[in-house]
Amino acid sequence: MRQVVIYPGEDGCWVVECPTLPGCISQGRTREEAIGNIREAIEGYIIALEQDGLPVPEEPFELLTVAV
Repeated sequence: MRQVVIYPGEDGCWVVECPTLPGCISQGRTREEAIGNIREAIEGYIIALEQDGLPVPEEPFELLTVAV
């Protein structure tokens, strides 16, 4: 399980990033498409780390929303 951040991009697409996996970022025309794309990106990222014999980073934080 991984935390992701999703936000609207400048080009009208949705951008989604996984902060604990540096460089793991994707996008989609809709939120649903972006979420599906980041799932695939995370899976591929972890498989590549494992194939290279590298450790998979832990998910060391929790996500909070602060209203101001």
